[in-house]
Amino acid sequence: MHLNTDTQLDLHRRMVRIRLFEEAAGRLAEGNRLPGFLHLYVGEEAVAAGVCGNLTDEDQITSTHRGHGHLVAKGGDFNQMMAELMGKATGYNKGKGGSMHICDLDLGMLGANGIVGAGSPIAVGAALANKYKKNGNVAVAFFGDGATNIGAFHEAANMACALHLPIVFACENNEYGEFTPREKTMAITDIVDRAAGYGMPGVICDGMDVVAVYEAAGEAIQRAREGGGPALIEAKTYRFYNHHGVQNLGLKYRTDEEVAEKRKQDPIFTFEDRMIEIGTVNRDDIDAIWAELRADIEVAIQFADDSDLPTPDQVLTGVYTGSTTTMSGAAR
Repeated sequence: MHLNTDTQLDLHRRMVRIRLFEEAAGRLAEGNRLPGFLHLYVGEEAVAAGVCGNLTDEDQITSTHRGHGHLVAKGGDFNQMMAELMGKATGYNKGKGGSMHICDLDLGMLGANGIVGAGSPIAVGAALANKYKKNGNVAVAFFGDGATNIGAFHEAANMACALHLPIVFACENNEYGEFTPREKTMAITDIVDRAAGYGMPGVICDGMDVVAVYEAAGEAIQRAREGGGPALIEAKTYRFYNHHGVQNLGLKYRTDEEVAEKRKQDPIFTFEDRMIEIGTVNRDDIDAIWAELRADIEVAIQFADDSDLPTPDQVLTGVYTGSTTTMSGAAR
């Protein structure tokens, strides 16, 4: 591992923050304390951390229905995130977006999205603006393997390549589109094969290895930033929990043995073992990081519990960025 100490610690912290937030959200959902659906990112932390570790706050990302991990990796605030999941007025979207629409424009996180594949065209729009403004920023579109079967992805990829935009398409291939194995929905084994059809380079990396993701993403992002155009990264990863919620073992669409075997590749624990082996940290250092971030999670839960729900007169406030007014007759 050739990463310096600060980078190693940064990637580790991003992954642990994601894991603790997601595990806490899962417990709250099981306790009937969160409204709506919840799609957890546990197991895939290396992808968000490895990609976002190469980005600035000015760079943009678009997300998916499984989007908490992306916002956390981009530097999202635990308090506002937890409040949003609880539907509170102090949340990122004032309690109106919930899990699948959480965002932070100040961090360049343009939003999670409940529509499969819908983030890619938004990222292309951001990349087009970056090219027009010549600001040196890069947009990254996160999406799953199933989203590459959706027309919006293909239109976005075509436009991005035709216009030579500063964008990276980051496919989180966890091998399942909801409950359907990838091989039942497409004839190809590797998503990256789609890249050549649009004239952009593609690379496969181990999505359970944060260093592999960081290095692959770093090369693609730097290339885009320097005017080299789009690229596609396929990170082979795996989600430890069900498509929705925490339920895991005993499900019919994948075996207990498969899940247990994949858990042996836990991206956080394997990375910790590597850092200890090369002397970056010791076990006490790691335990201290987990304890610190667990305390932050408890503070966020309390903050959300203590926050108020939005009031009826706030129903249209903040619906459109930069406006607190209600819609006019013409806007309707």
